[in-house]
Amino acid sequence: MERSTLKKIIRTIVVVWLAGLLAMTPDVISHADDIDDLKERIDEKEKQKKNLENEKKQLQQGKRNVQAVIDSLEGQKEEMSAVVVELDSAVAEVEESIEVLNLQIADKEAEVETTRRELLDAESVALAQYEAMKDRIRFMYERGDTLYIELMMGAESFGDMLNKVEYIQQLSDYDRKKLREYQLVVDNVRATKEVLEEEEGVLEATREAAREEEDNLNTLIAEKKAQIEEFEASIADQEDELAAWEAELDAQNAIIAQVEAQIAADKNALAEAQRLHYNGGKFAWPAPQYTRISSPFGWRVHPITGVNKLHAGVDLAAPGGSPILAAYDGKVVSTGYNASMGNFVMIDHGDNLITVYMHASAVYVSNGQSVSRAQKIAAVGTTGNSTGNHLHFGVRLNGAYVDPMPYITN
Repeated sequence: MERSTLKKIIRTIVVVWLAGLLAMTPDVISHADDIDDLKERIDEKEKQKKNLENEKKQLQQGKRNVQAVIDSLEGQKEEMSAVVVELDSAVAEVEESIEVLNLQIADKEAEVETTRRELLDAESVALAQYEAMKDRIRFMYERGDTLYIELMMGAESFGDMLNKVEYIQQLSDYDRKKLREYQLVVDNVRATKEVLEEEEGVLEATREAAREEEDNLNTLIAEKKAQIEEFEASIADQEDELAAWEAELDAQNAIIAQVEAQIAADKNALAEAQRLHYNGGKFAWPAPQYTRISSPFGWRVHPITGVNKLHAGVDLAAPGGSPILAAYDGKVVSTGYNASMGNFVMIDHGDNLITVYMHASAVYVSNGQSVSRAQKIAAVGTTGNSTGNHLHFGVRLNGAYVDPMPYITN
């Protein structure tokens, strides 16, 4: 089932429950429902509460699912942000590399320009030397042997003639040597220029590659930032979804709280309906086989201890084994044995009114048992601190012993 469909169902359930609960009469405690009706109503509301709790669990699961999506998106956003930080750092490094390359290219361009001027100068000198040499060659060609004859005829001596011939040879060798030197210079300068231009081209290609890498990184950063914006938008949508789940949970909790309050009210009403109430009726005589009071309620000298103390009840000296009856309708709240009371029974009649039956030879009821007026609950005996078979009958009102006789004789 899709989450949107589930949410629509849950919303419908919430609205129906809320409308139903608000339509209920709030003063349930004042209704005089009988115990069975109250129990049935409590059971029904407990089932309603259970259903609501199950629906609440579904809402909580839906909320957890949305929160998981938000956590996942937040994690992906953080990862993407970390990638952007790394890309920014990479861009900074590339920009720094481009700056270095720009400086290197500028230096190379300056070197190329200087070498270009040197090449022009060398080529100019070589050309001048070459032209001078051509003039001398042309002159010697045109004069031919006449020049040599004139030089030798004009020699003042044989040694002078040899010197002039050597001069002519040296001059020719010089021209050839200078031409080779200038040609070497020209070739070297040209080769240097070509190398520099090649290095310049490599640097320019490197710079273009770096710029392309920078453009690619900036494009990637833009894409990642766009993805981050998409994550943020998705997170915002999921947070709205989460708020909707939380609102439904709040509404569900409010309904559950109202159902719980009504269950508590019904339980209080049930407890009140089940609570004992003494209606002021006359007590049954607790020891019907003996109607005379052998020791009344009040101060007396204790027959065993000889101490003057309050006798907190009345003694009925009935035969051993004769029946002891419940004085009135009620619930047994305590039975047992005590060194002073012997075997005893205590019955709650409601409104903080309790009757006590002591010194029994046998007890026929148990704790929590409901009894009715004049029901046999025990047998007369002489257990505990007793001088003979009798029933000590006491009445406690609001936690204190009172004279039983007004309850028996009214």
